[in-house]
Amino acid sequence: MTSVSSVAESQALLLQLLDPANRADPNPVYKQFRDRGPVRLPDANLTVFSSYRDCDEVLRHPSSSVDRLKSTVAQRALAEGVDMRPDGTPMFLFLDPPDHTRLRKLVSKAFVPKVVNELQPEIAGLVNGLLDRIAERGRFDVVSDLAYPLPVAVICRLLGVPLEDEPEFGRASGLLAEALDPFFVITGEPSEGMKKRLDARQWLREYLKDLIHQRRSQTGDDLMSRLIAVEESGDQLTEDEIVSTCSLLLVAGHETTVNLIANAILAMLRYPAQWAALGGDADRATAVIEETLRYDPPVQLVARIAADDMMIGDTRVPKGDAVMLLLAAAGHDPEEFERPETFDPDRKALRHLAFGKGLHYCLGGPLARLEAAVALSAVTARFPEARLDGEPAYKPNVTLRGLSSLAVAV
Repeated sequence: MTSVSSVAESQALLLQLLDPANRADPNPVYKQFRDRGPVRLPDANLTVFSSYRDCDEVLRHPSSSVDRLKSTVAQRALAEGVDMRPDGTPMFLFLDPPDHTRLRKLVSKAFVPKVVNELQPEIAGLVNGLLDRIAERGRFDVVSDLAYPLPVAVICRLLGVPLEDEPEFGRASGLLAEALDPFFVITGEPSEGMKKRLDARQWLREYLKDLIHQRRSQTGDDLMSRLIAVEESGDQLTEDEIVSTCSLLLVAGHETTVNLIANAILAMLRYPAQWAALGGDADRATAVIEETLRYDPPVQLVARIAADDMMIGDTRVPKGDAVMLLLAAAGHDPEEFERPETFDPDRKALRHLAFGKGLHYCLGGPLARLEAAVALSAVTARFPEARLDGEPAYKPNVTLRGLSSLAVAV
């Protein structure tokens, strides 16, 4: 049985996770979680894991579900008549087989490696244009001048979104990223700004529906046209499925790549030898990216639902409990990594959980890696004398933790 004092301490630790004061450096809080071990909050039907071994086991466990409707909390709400899916088909990120298998297979046919690889020249052109403007000024903001405009331009081109609509598109993406934070799971209350996020979701759904109707009458070479046309044994994606898939690609394929590029730049500027090394050898980009995914991952935590009773190590997770996995804490687990607090792209046998594992391994991982590799190798080669010109500022996001601004002099 979990003692009252233990539950109170666990709740206090979870509130520290949400506290914006810890956004710049959450690692001390993550260390407290690892030192404490698995955190159980029976009344909240919640279990939190923070070690590499436990997080890895949950991600691979056959009873680990992403379908929120399988949670005890959701089932209670359904019994009370609450509509848990008011927007129809959820993103396939939140679906289990067979629905997930079908949707991912159909989407994968449109999101083949050939499509990603063909983007490299265009990505390189976008990066060079951004760096030309930076060179003229002699300083830049990592987020607004490079890490943000590159992925949003790529995802808009992929989906066939007119670039003039990008500002509103990007604003909706940012608000939907905030919706991934676990405020309700931890506090039982929605976070501030809920109406703005709901409005953004509704705006995006209507926008994407209009775009689908345009593509049905005039198809193009963009990903949305491919999603409309894709078939597998006579099967096709419904309009709701296309909308939810494009919404997922927008948030997951945009916000996370912004964080990956910005986090890598900050880490290298704090370890100047790494900046110089990549500037002199573009082939190091892969190692820098993989170490960033361990050291400061774009996605700090993910959730799962126990579809059946699970044993993770010595911890029993009852069927229906929500499971929170602190991936960023797992990436700094000293039981798994030597010198985990050191940014070291040359470390051997690097294994990170940043893109998940198994059925839900990140579909957009290759595109994120490509964008980051082109941007990071180019900016370090172009500006070998770059240095930090101020303290980093962070967005309020917990799940997709990332920089809001970072001044750099070149």
